[in-house]
Amino acid sequence: MNKPILVILHQEHSTPGRVGPALERRGFALDMRRPRYRDPLPETLEDHAGVAIFGGPMSANDDDDYLKREIDWIGVPLKEGKPLLGICLGAQLLVRHLGGTVAGHADGHAEIGYYPIRPTAHGRALLDPWPEQVYQWHREGFDLPPGAELLAEGDTFPVQAFRFDGAAYGLQFHPDVTHAMMRTWTTRGQERLALPGARPRETHFTDRAVHDPAGQLWFSAFMDRWVAGVQPRDKQPAAAG
Repeated sequence: MNKPILVILHQEHSTPGRVGPALERRGFALDMRRPRYRDPLPETLEDHAGVAIFGGPMSANDDDDYLKREIDWIGVPLKEGKPLLGICLGAQLLVRHLGGTVAGHADGHAEIGYYPIRPTAHGRALLDPWPEQVYQWHREGFDLPPGAELLAEGDTFPVQAFRFDGAAYGLQFHPDVTHAMMRTWTTRGQERLALPGARPRETHFTDRAVHDPAGQLWFSAFMDRWVAGVQPRDKQPAAAG
């Protein structure tokens, strides 16, 4: 039996989106924790196959104690060599742990909606093809942390995906987003649609019809690749790419 995946969420009603069902289809239970609401994080991942850290409206630079503890805690999966997936804020927390910088755009731009990305040679060697555009919801980005491989880049925020030490991945974009999540974000977070560079609400849904099929194919292949690192050797699926 596979060990569960630790899932770290940052809001009371947040979900792992597409990532949760994707992991369950691949034979993994989910151990969901919310450190913001005093859920403890384990001292070791001996009883977990890996960890996925999701997004949230807070900043990785905030002074909240739970965020500081979470940034420090990321050293546990890294030290133990456990696969780690950080999405948006999760990637930014990983960058902070690795000594990189998380900051807003110099001209105040945000990425809210669909935007182009370009895989690097490392990214194409990992998986090919990549989607031409991906869904974003952020106004801070990060530099490439020391020792990491750049997998994909963008125009407004250059670092869009990276891998560290073979098992830890940081994605600035949101392959986890579902149609329901998009409706919620663009309604409850509508003030962010007024930020410089943000896409109008209606284009989120028209662009999704165009770009989501390729995004789903990439996401499925990526999850196969990630799961190949968390399963025992005799249970590894064929990795895409």
